[in-house]
Amino acid sequence: MFDNIVFTANIVAPVFLIIAVGYIAKKRSIINEVFVEVTSRLVFQISLPVFIFLEISELDLSQVFDVEQIVFITSATFITYLLIWIGTIPYIKNPEDKSAFIQGAFRGNYAIVGLALISNLFGDDALGKATLILAFLLPVYNVLAVIVLTIPKHQGKINFKSMLMEILVNPLILAVIIALPFSFFKIRLPEMFISTGNYFANLALPLALVGIGGSLNIDNLKRASILAFSSSIIKIVILPLILTLAAIFLGYRNDDLGIMFIVFACPTAIASFVMADVMGANLKLAGNIIMITTLGSVFTIAIGILLLRSFHLI
Repeated sequence: MFDNIVFTANIVAPVFLIIAVGYIAKKRSIINEVFVEVTSRLVFQISLPVFIFLEISELDLSQVFDVEQIVFITSATFITYLLIWIGTIPYIKNPEDKSAFIQGAFRGNYAIVGLALISNLFGDDALGKATLILAFLLPVYNVLAVIVLTIPKHQGKINFKSMLMEILVNPLILAVIIALPFSFFKIRLPEMFISTGNYFANLALPLALVGIGGSLNIDNLKRASILAFSSSIIKIVILPLILTLAAIFLGYRNDDLGIMFIVFACPTAIASFVMADVMGANLKLAGNIIMITTLGSVFTIAIGILLLRSFHLI
């Protein structure tokens, strides 16, 4: 048991310590809001797409493309999204609250926190497969988020053409689309481009984690509502517990099970705050859910990994 505790600490602590560094740096005015905003754009538009491109372009798709696993993850996301929405109908009447609550409860920060944890947990071998899952999960997250941020407010019909264009021009999805032919046809970039890309890719996760820390406002924790805590408990406790048990029941083990647990257990995505702002949802509620899930997932993810290791499932 002690070995498993040490192992779990070594996996989880580095990721959340970097987030803590970002938070402390912001509190001590080493970085500011402008730094967080600019670095977030840099990560989203350059370094993270380069990271995803390099990971997927070097994959052997015949070895890592698991249709059943991808179908399970995307189906589980869609079904739990619907159940959360249905569950809010009797209790949350305000449309701005409803939109922020549902988005916060289903949309995980898999692209940043998830990939960082998987890299620590299983190494580069599993990171390629985890990145391929991201390629399918990102459009699902974006489509479901737009729907839930539009319908409760009765803003009219959803513009599916506009939504499709928004997804296609997403830098992370573009990186996947561009990388797939390189992987399929086994095209190797010149070493000069790979080395340059690696410099940008190596920036992606640490810089993004620092940005998450810099964006946290723990002072708001005292004023967080019951809705914020309820959505957070669904995101980092109920969903990972139920869906990981379902994956175990279906026979998933080792790297596959670990990746799926991380997918379901990640804290709420920072992007949910941005979309809530743009589309008129409750911004304060969205921000509090991100903060609570980010802090709470330190413990829930650690406990989950510890249990899975203790029962020799990963």
